[in-house]
Amino acid sequence: MKKVILILALVIMANSYAQDHKQVPMINVSGEGKVKVAPDQALISISIETKGTKAEDVKRENDKKMDAILKFIKKSNIAPDDFQTQRISLNPNYDYEKKKYNYIATQTVQILLKDLFKYDTLMEGLVNEGINRIDNVEFKSSKMLPLQSDARKLAIKDAKSKAEDFVSVLGQKVGKAIVISDNSQSYIPQPRMYAMKSMSMDKVESAPRETLAIGEIEIIANVSVSFILE
Repeated sequence: MKKVILILALVIMANSYAQDHKQVPMINVSGEGKVKVAPDQALISISIETKGTKAEDVKRENDKKMDAILKFIKKSNIAPDDFQTQRISLNPNYDYEKKKYNYIATQTVQILLKDLFKYDTLMEGLVNEGINRIDNVEFKSSKMLPLQSDARKLAIKDAKSKAEDFVSVLGQKVGKAIVISDNSQSYIPQPRMYAMKSMSMDKVESAPRETLAIGEIEIIANVSVSFILE
């Protein structure tokens, strides 16, 4: 008798749960928003690499060059918050032909340049002071946060537009959004066009030098949205 009562209780509970959790008609769609803008900043990663047979001499020479580099950056009116040492290394390297070790010292500095018109002057000065590697140049916008917000709004509009297209032939309407997922990738946008070149030596010295084609960067947002169908 107790088993029968227990089974009846479970059936009643299951029916009650099913009534309280009716399946809601909905549609799941994705949306993408893109905002294009000309960058006004550059994140520059440069390095000094020094090689030699004695570790202490290699490290000393590398430090000397880096001292000149940091002094030049300060003289270039780069704010202290806008440049930072990223990596310092001193590693042995075995030369199989000579059958002996030499050493490589490397120091890397990252600079946030907030005025792209100063790019050529800055890079020329850094090379003159001893850098021998340009590791990376990433273009940025000082208005990144509001641009990301605009891209997200466009992504939601795109998702709603897609949902309306799907249900328009069914005689239904798109209702409230009940779930929104942000699927955007966290990344630093790259320029659509980028090039580094030097003008030929036969150009007139007074001619303006162009070493960057910055183009535009794209800020992209991706979302998934579940809408109730009415």
